[in-house]
Amino acid sequence: MFPSAVKARRPLRLRHGLALGLLYLAGCGSLPTIVPDLTRRSGPAVQLEGARGPLSAAQSKVILDGLRSRGQGTDIFERHLALEEAIVGSPLTTGNQVLLLQDGPATYEAMFAAILAARDHINMETYILEDDEVGQRFAQALVDKQRQGVQVNLIRDSLGTFGTPVAFFQRLSDSGIRVLEFNPINPLVGRKDWELNQRDHRKLLIVDGRTAFLGGINISSVYSGGSSSRGSRARPDASSAWRDTDLQLQGPVVAELQKLFIATWETQKGEPLITKNYFPRPESAGRQVVRAIGSSPDEAYSLIYATLLSAIGSAETSVHLTNAYFVPDPQLLAALEAAVQRGVNVTLILPSRTDSWLVFHAGRGYYEQLLRAGVKIYERRGVILHSKTALIDGVWATVGSTNLDWRSFLHNHELNAVVLGAEFGSQVQAMFEKDLAASDAVTLEQWELRPLHLRIKELLASVWEYWL
Repeated sequence: MFPSAVKARRPLRLRHGLALGLLYLAGCGSLPTIVPDLTRRSGPAVQLEGARGPLSAAQSKVILDGLRSRGQGTDIFERHLALEEAIVGSPLTTGNQVLLLQDGPATYEAMFAAILAARDHINMETYILEDDEVGQRFAQALVDKQRQGVQVNLIRDSLGTFGTPVAFFQRLSDSGIRVLEFNPINPLVGRKDWELNQRDHRKLLIVDGRTAFLGGINISSVYSGGSSSRGSRARPDASSAWRDTDLQLQGPVVAELQKLFIATWETQKGEPLITKNYFPRPESAGRQVVRAIGSSPDEAYSLIYATLLSAIGSAETSVHLTNAYFVPDPQLLAALEAAVQRGVNVTLILPSRTDSWLVFHAGRGYYEQLLRAGVKIYERRGVILHSKTALIDGVWATVGSTNLDWRSFLHNHELNAVVLGAEFGSQVQAMFEKDLAASDAVTLEQWELRPLHLRIKELLASVWEYWL
């Protein structure tokens, strides 16, 4: 099933990039530089929100001091948190439980368990929802809950679900599920100003306002295979595994994710949501400190991108990035190079194979510059790498839908969660090391000897990087 699925999706992504490129090529002579205001600001101490509302300055200080004491002697909290607060605006919440989910099988089973337990409502937002074995399983589970009186609301991106038959969504609508097509490709059915280039790349599932899932995993059978056994050189044909990462969250941060979902619904002018208990009384579910960050092209710049830049700029020991589509803009390149110059260990895990050769080779066009600067680059072998994670100094971690490319920074609606502290950071570090062990190092000496046809592909792909 995987090969046909990949073949079906690859032309869609390529057609998307080429069509948008033709639309904008005449009007764009050069790539813009994204420059959010990262000026250090002085102001009140960072305040956290818990299950019963905002914590006092003293209570917030105790929690942050606890995170700091379990860290590695870094002052990333002082140097970063206040700046992040000023940039993003969304609250830093405590009392959360965060479960790291690796790959499709584990994520889907956790999602189905949550859906099965739903009693009030299910809100789902996704880029891709395919009419395949996994998609049909989700559809049946959602229809079953709707028939039991649980209200299901679904936001699906028009382009991402372009290949999914209309009948698939009609079945959902006929059962009573509210289905909202984000930014319809057909301008005649658009509910607001038509923006072909703006896409909803978020992946979000909220159950009863208490449990949420987010990350990079779409609803598709390409994720049916796990990647844990696919990294061996002895399995070079292990093409059926997609490597991705999601989070399962409980606690006060779920209300922030719910606000983002409802805001998207209202902005897209969906029909009024049926009244349900979308914001149950928050309850403490754990001890993790989490911030939900949504970004939109309607804003001056990507909030996720800006806070990532601030985190890299605050790094003291390590920057570990794992990303599926890596086409950096000049400011991200400068931030990575500056971190190396400060003595920070900057390591990237990127794909060795991909479902979009244009993005793949456009990103590889920056390898030589990064390697010369001292950035370490590894390529994950044996899988389609689709994960989007970052870990800074072992204590600042983010997982979400955001790629490190122009499309995510400028054109997509994206969603990430930032989790603070060494406890969760150690889990992300272990995941990073596992991927690193299944990756091959790219050295400058090796890269300078790459054949001419690869250099030509990099050059051709670079022309399209803004629209990919």
